Amino acid sequence: MKLAKATLALEFSTDRRSVAVVRGGKILSEAVQNLGRSTRVFSLIEEALAKSGVDRGEIGRIALGIGPGSYTGIRLAISVAQGWRLATGKIADSTQDSADALDPVDVVAVSSFEVLAAQFDVPVLLVSDAQRDEWAVARVEKRSCPEAPRLLTANEVKALSVGTRVIGAEVVALLGVGETYFPSAGSLGILGEKIRESVAPESLAPVYLRVAAFVKALPSRVIAGITD
Repeated sequence: MKLAKATLALEFSTDRRSVAVVRGGKILSEAVQNLGRSTRVFSLIEEALAKSGVDRGEIGRIALGIGPGSYTGIRLAISVAQGWRLATGKIADSTQDSADALDPVDVVAVSSFEVLAAQFDVPVLLVSDAQRDEWAVARVEKRSCPEAPRLLTANEVKALSVGTRVIGAEVVALLGVGETYFPSAGSLGILGEKIRESVAPESLAPVYLRVAAFVKALPSRVIAGITD
């Protein structure tokens, strides 16, 4: 009997970056590196595939953790998914008959907060460093986040930690409060399998809570026909 396609999950929203292979709600393997920006992405993927015994051609879906979290890490995971989808799509569209041809993967995106929330049956507050002395925050109820994340200051998070269980990847190291938890690629893959609708890879973007506003700098000098 032919096995169902497997899901490759990429969770890069913290410095603890992980890749997992999931099939039928079961985590076949998970590979982890705690190297942040120095993560050897493709060796991590190869390690997860080797541990699972799953070939690249058996990957039918890529699940991505899109934050909130490390903007650089999430963009890296998105780039891998986009490249994988582009490569397999081209192979599938080829007129050449090849035993090595791969079916195009589909891609799904999952909030990294939802990945963490799936671990908790009790109310907790999830937090992620948003830089600029601010933290992305979301509350958990029944293994899910009922509301979108919001931004709080470091002092507000510390105040909440007095009467609330605070969970996050950096909260203990940076604020000295709460409990350290990381979203895992294994949990991400299980959630990713349940999503019915895939997304266009080119539409993928990290969860970003600030309004992106850019102001074009004025030219330092006048150049006839160009700046005037």
